[in-house]
Amino acid sequence: MDFAVERLVENPECRTSSGAATNTRCIPDNDAFRRLINQYGAAIAPTGMSPAKTTGYGGFEILAEGAFTSMASDADYMKKGTRGGVGASSGQATLVNEQPANFLQLYSLRVRKGFGFGIETSLQFGFLPKTSMIAGGADLKIALLEGFRDGVPGFLPDLAAAGGVRTVTGSPQLQLTVADARGVASKPITIAQSGTLTPWIGYQYMWIFGDSGVIDFSPATDAQQACNYEGPAQPGIEDDPSLQDGSPICGAGGALDDFNNNAVFDSVRLSRQRMFIGLNYQYEALVIGGQIMFDIISPDRANAGELEGEKGQTSFALQIGALF
Repeated sequence: MDFAVERLVENPECRTSSGAATNTRCIPDNDAFRRLINQYGAAIAPTGMSPAKTTGYGGFEILAEGAFTSMASDADYMKKGTRGGVGASSGQATLVNEQPANFLQLYSLRVRKGFGFGIETSLQFGFLPKTSMIAGGADLKIALLEGFRDGVPGFLPDLAAAGGVRTVTGSPQLQLTVADARGVASKPITIAQSGTLTPWIGYQYMWIFGDSGVIDFSPATDAQQACNYEGPAQPGIEDDPSLQDGSPICGAGGALDDFNNNAVFDSVRLSRQRMFIGLNYQYEALVIGGQIMFDIISPDRANAGELEGEKGQTSFALQIGALF
């Protein structure tokens, strides 16, 4: 499920099935790239998987988390834009990913630390199986109301505002970053004086930023070889000053066409709105929990029609760890 965005072109005739250049310049399919970024952005977004109450000034929590996000595995852009397995007969990577994963997995280690005055920070580091990508980021939470258990305030839930950022590395083709702001309400329930069950509900607004590097849309063709490259146009090689711009000089029988197949996609700037519902159980130091996240506004509506027909995604997350 690594990226293969060089396949996302509007005119497939610009290249052969093996990725070799033809006489037509490749035009990047910016719409397909935008939809691919939208899918992966939701998969790496902060989960916000903790109640509104902080760990407190002396509190420290370390957790292992697994998040699973539904993907549009039947979409054409997903099949073209991601790498599949190895062909049984050829022994080489397939040209199209015929079976993209239905869920993208993200396994992480997260550390939470409270600093008093209702402030808590956390760091998270993880990896996406079946890809070369790793993800990391940080969160900041401010508890607006927490800790009241007696009297009238004891009936009120804990409330907090939080935000975070996640980014991935390991893919030379693009940079993907997701930031979010969220609000959460929770209420701890003591069970038999030995454990605490804490349900929570929250709202998340997230921003997705995706930018591609320079993509070679005909990777099976060496542009310099097709040009019979002799060097850059510069003083001492070309007499005409207008031709001394550093552009490639082709030898006899060579052509510049394949140099035009190196391009970047348009930058992607998207937003999503999700709701999340979670539940934690703590017994002494042990903490286990789960959460579900889902879109409350379709990606299409949230982005003024830029993702027409795109469906929402659902994420599930599980965690286990210790609170000291």
